[in-house]
Amino acid sequence: MGNDMAEAEPTAKRRVTIREVAERAGVSMATVSRVLSGNHPVPASTRARVLRASRDLDYVANAHARALVGGGRKMVAVVLRQVTSPFYAQVAEGVEAEAASRGWLCLVGTTGGDPQRELEFVQLMREEGARLVVLVGGVVEDDAYRERVAHYAQALDSAGARLVLCGRPSPDPDIPALVVEFDNEAGAHAITGHLLSAGHRGIVFLGGLPGNTALDARVAGYRAALAEHGLPPEAVHVVDCGLGRAAGHRAMTQLLKETATTQLRKETTDFTAVFAGDDMVAAGALRAITEAGLRVPHDISVVGYNDIPLAEDFNPPLTTVRTPAEELGRAAVRIALRDPEHAAGAHHLLGTHIVVRDSVQPPPQAPRDEAPDHPH
Repeated sequence: MGNDMAEAEPTAKRRVTIREVAERAGVSMATVSRVLSGNHPVPASTRARVLRASRDLDYVANAHARALVGGGRKMVAVVLRQVTSPFYAQVAEGVEAEAASRGWLCLVGTTGGDPQRELEFVQLMREEGARLVVLVGGVVEDDAYRERVAHYAQALDSAGARLVLCGRPSPDPDIPALVVEFDNEAGAHAITGHLLSAGHRGIVFLGGLPGNTALDARVAGYRAALAEHGLPPEAVHVVDCGLGRAAGHRAMTQLLKETATTQLRKETTDFTAVFAGDDMVAAGALRAITEAGLRVPHDISVVGYNDIPLAEDFNPPLTTVRTPAEELGRAAVRIALRDPEHAAGAHHLLGTHIVVRDSVQPPPQAPRDEAPDHPH
């Protein structure tokens, strides 16, 4: 892996010429120019051949894109999981608003959470000459994904363009990508502490997705808060159901069924609170709790994450962690364009805070004869 990258880098910097691309594709330099400019009709098979040669030689990522940076389209591409999620929509809105205020165009692509689709979109945006490519939100990373993100970051950088990781950490601090994120772990730690302070000891984390950078950080914050309050490791209860309202509803329904069937067994660990991985999971959980004939917060307290606009309209209004979603998108564009020389490898961390509403109260009664103990 290291050797391949090392060999590719010098080529990506300067040496590939339009003549080499033309020879590789078996066409004239004028044809290559037409294909890459996108302003002239070219047969589909010829276009595909030229783009393949450009990609193989990494020409599009540098020489062509560098020309575009000099006088071409001012374009930001934002790549996100789904546009129906309020959090992602707010981040995209922030990117678009900041881009528009500078007279730039914004393109939005969705991946459905598939890293392969995300990477294909990045490749397409390189070919189209986007000056900024913004990847939004947590993703399940593997070695191949990390390697390719590093490669794209370097290729975009050599082209005078920039990769921005928005709401996710960099897979490698040495790659030339700007990181703008918020402190997922601290937010989760704070909201778990809020439940513990209310007297809850049986707290379920609903919405884990192992390997997902954002959710792993939230689970880490939840675990740390429980440990700091002196709770044993077995107090940790993470339900890996992923994100979304349907996932939250399904997992909460199942959890309540399991609790009901094991209620007679004395050793059962009761839970009195749910920390949902995001507000949409919380929405599904609220519905499942109501359907089971229980009430929030009288029987079970529920908290969420993100503070989407609808969170205050839930029944009851949801206590949650406010993440600076729109500001995240705005900052991604603003920081990358304000200081392009120093944006590579820079890391900007935005804060979060708890918004207290009506979905938390002390547990109905301590099932074990214990008063809530103090954190220390």
